[in-house]
Formats: sequence, structure tokens, C-alpha cells
Amino acid sequence: MTRPTSRVLALLAILQAGGTRTAAELAAAIGVDERTVRRYVAHLVELDVPVRSERGRHGGFRLARGYRMPPLMLTDEEAVAVLVGMVAADRAGLVPSSAAAAHSAAAKIRRVLPRRLGAGLDTLVEGAGPPGAGRPREVPATDVLLLVAEAAREQRAVAIDYRSGDGHAGERTLHPYAVVAHAGRWYVTGADSASGEDRTFRVDRVRAARLLEDTFPVPDTREPNARLLTALATAPRRHTVRVLVRSDRAHVVRRVPPGLATVEAAADDGWLRLRLEVEELDWVPSLLAWIDRPFVVEEPDALRGHVRALADRLRRAADDVEPRSPAGVATGDPPAGPPGRPRRTT
Repeated sequence: MTRPTSRVLALLAILQAGGTRTAAELAAAIGVDERTVRRYVAHLVELDVPVRSERGRHGGFRLARGYRMPPLMLTDEEAVAVLVGMVAADRAGLVPSSAAAAHSAAAKIRRVLPRRLGAGLDTLVEGAGPPGAGRPREVPATDVLLLVAEAAREQRAVAIDYRSGDGHAGERTLHPYAVVAHAGRWYVTGADSASGEDRTFRVDRVRAARLLEDTFPVPDTREPNARLLTALATAPRRHTVRVLVRSDRAHVVRRVPPGLATVEAAADDGWLRLRLEVEELDWVPSLLAWIDRPFVVEEPDALRGHVRALADRLRRAADDVEPRSPAGVATGDPPAGPPGRPRRTT
């Protein structure tokens, strides 16, 4: 359910489009009854928005002629932060709306800024890319994202219609602890009624959500982002990888992408245990090489073969002094230039 504040703002947006609207028209547009429309109009008047009411057969509500929203008072730095931040968030897929909505929002902000900032900001926005560029194919619905965030803030249960990655759909009750953005997606963490465990859900896979009256305490005192990263790193996958690394924690944390693994102290002093849940093992040796510290594979045994294979490839590459053809045979010819550049002929 949309909060009253959102409906009041929706009512104002309709009136700003111009013309006189009847109470029935406004009620149908924002999904309330006519009595509630009149109450929302009273709220706007209390906020010094000049809404005029006209009686009679063709009466209704309209904004006073000549009324304009007050100018948006932003410093140069604030204006750059707002507009470029909006475009960057949209490109990252964090704006739960259509590309057209993000574009129109940016346009409205530009219209109320001082003219002297307009040309420079347009150039920056164009350099950051048009809204919608690079967005993932699936983004969460705005009403769903806002409702789940409200439930997490008020510690209220929410019923969600969820479609998992394998296509299985069903309704469950969730006690949402927090809503967090990570790597271009919105996630919600919380207690799941279906499994009886703490789970992490992608908000773009929530097809519908309904706020419930039940409340709950949040048992975990960790920061929401830390809770999410732990959940992503420990989600069960095809292979569980455990590796002992002789290093300090700060170095390992710098080299391992967030949400990819958990790091904990091992029994032996000076060693850390790195745990990953992965679908494929072939890329793990590259990560261990990037960490660049002594390590011991605890499990699985199959990972040792992948480590040896990478070591052999690197050793052969280090020993080679001539480029090789795709078949692996040295050509004896010097390189012609960067890959993809045609060789010059005379």
C-alpha cells in the first residue's frame, strides 16, 4: 500500500500538469475515495500550496494561475552530486524505474537550477552516459522496493510473491532486517518463513509484496552491508572451498572482492581460513595467485589439480621466448603489433 505522503505528492503532480480536475478524477488517478482527496487537498493548502476549488457542474480543483514550484537551492557541488549521482545510480541498475522516468527526473531538476549551471551539467551528464545505459535487464518495481524498505525500517513482516533463480515461484512471509544495494542489485535480508532460516533475496525477483501487521525484533546487530556480504559468500553452491592462507587479514580483505568469501582466524597462529561457495573451480587458483601469500588447500581435492594446471601454464609462458601459433607451435616470426592490428605490408 502506498503511504499517504506519496499519494499527496502524486496529487500535486497531477495538479501541476494544469487544468481543473474533479474530485472523482483525482480519486481514480491516485486510488482513493473523494473524501480522502479533499483531505489531501487540505494538506497541500497547509503547506502553502495554492490549491483552488471551484464549485458547480464543471468545478473541481486546480492550482492558482502563475504558481510555480520554488527554485531548487543547490550549490554548484550539490548540483553536480545530485545529477551525476542520479545517472550513475541508474547506469548501475539501482534506480527501480524505467529509463524514461530517470531521464524525466533529471530534466526536472535541471529546469529549476540556475541557468548558469545548465550547460556544464548537461555536459557532465552526457559524459556519464544517458539514463538507462548499462542497466541490467531486471530491476525491482518501485512500489515493491519502497514497501520492503518500509517493512525493514518498521520491523514489520511482509508477504512476498518470490520467483527464485531456478524459476520456482511461491508466496512466503519474510521478516526483513535490511535492504542493501550491492554490485548493481538490491537485496533484502531477513528470516524466511518457508525455510525457517535467515535468507537473502533479490528484490527484483519479488513480483508482489504486502505489508503485514506482525512485528519482530532484529536479532543480528551487525551492519546491514556486512550481513549481506556474509550471506552472499556463504550461500550454498556446487563446491565448498576451504583454503588456509598465511597472511594478515587486512591484506586478504584488500585482495578478495566483497561478498565472495568469508575470512576467519585458523587454529594455527598467522594463518587465516578462506571459505568460498562456487559453482566452478577453474577460476579459484587465479584468485589464490592474486592474494600472493602461501596457502594450503583443505578442500576440495579437485582444486589441487586446477592449481597445478595454472602453475604449469604460467611456467610454460615464463619459459617461452617466442610467440606461438594457436596450435601451440613457435612461429619464429616477431610479433606484428598489438592483437587485432593488421600487419603492414610494403
